[in-house]
Amino acid sequence: MNPQTTVRVALPQTPYDIVLGSGIRRDAATYFAKWTAGAKHAVVITDTNVDGRYAEALAETLANSGVETDVCVVEAGEESKCVDMADMLWQKLVQCGCDRKTVVVAVGGGVVGDLAGFVAATLYRGLRFMQVPTTLLALVDSSVGGKVAVNLPQGKNLVGAFWQPVGVLADMETLQTLDDRQYRAGLAEVVKYGVVLDREFFEFLEANVAKIRAREEAVLVPIVSRCCELKAQIVLEDEHETSGRRAVLNYGHTFAHAVEKLSGYGVVLHGEAVGIGMMFAAELAMRLSPNDGQKEEIFLRQQALLRRLEIPYETPAIDRDAAISIMRRDKKAEEGTIRFILPTTLGACELREVPHLERYYR
Repeated sequence: MNPQTTVRVALPQTPYDIVLGSGIRRDAATYFAKWTAGAKHAVVITDTNVDGRYAEALAETLANSGVETDVCVVEAGEESKCVDMADMLWQKLVQCGCDRKTVVVAVGGGVVGDLAGFVAATLYRGLRFMQVPTTLLALVDSSVGGKVAVNLPQGKNLVGAFWQPVGVLADMETLQTLDDRQYRAGLAEVVKYGVVLDREFFEFLEANVAKIRAREEAVLVPIVSRCCELKAQIVLEDEHETSGRRAVLNYGHTFAHAVEKLSGYGVVLHGEAVGIGMMFAAELAMRLSPNDGQKEEIFLRQQALLRRLEIPYETPAIDRDAAISIMRRDKKAEEGTIRFILPTTLGACELREVPHLERYYR
């Protein structure tokens, strides 16, 4: 087996491992057997971008190990993360003979992971599923923590569940085949962790921009590992978002979801929208505390790092009132009052109500 790094998500009821390694997807059958107690049927769910590159070979690896394996392919893109696609997959899984011992294997980016996880969580009241993320965004964020969902016309992730995977197999090699835009979009989620949770990590990113842009594995492994550690700790503290602690992971996402919706899903990538949303939140924090020099420091350093990593951060032309209306439907909103995750100092944040956002959103 290949050299690996393991991050444990030590949930009391559903603990699991995130295993990172270069080329580790080739060991998928070994981990599948370990994590599923030797299940005999798998359904690999993937998309048109990933099928020929990774999913087909992984399905063959499982089949060669004696696991009956079916493959379901959806069209790549955010548009596939919808109820209609979930319905199509439910029916396909039933048609290919799934039962409650079947394991869903999600091979792809965040859309595939969210969609496959949602299908797994709901069919037969819950099938086990395994995550094999193939994008940076999925590696550091969406494959970890068990939040699965589909979008509605009214907004992102409005129908979903908490459904933990049996394990996450994170192959660092997949990052080398990402196109530049997808790679940079994933880096926005990486920066997020530093801003709201770990000042030293943020400073590490500042000091290693050239190596990050060059995709040097020696720096990417500790970056992905640290992001997974930070998220695992937050998930352990607030698995089902009951205390509010897990909301910190949504830094930048409140405005990001409005940008995605109003721009048209897929026009602005999720990670790009997160970069834009982070700058919106950092500027909002400054406007709410105009005499606080720390807020200005966060704004300027965050902006500089996003620029150096070539992550979009400028707000596109969208309708302000429509954006505010979408944000009022955000899952953190209460009784129509929008709540934002706002940085307080570099590496720390707060959940704050902003009842009259139009005063600060220009």
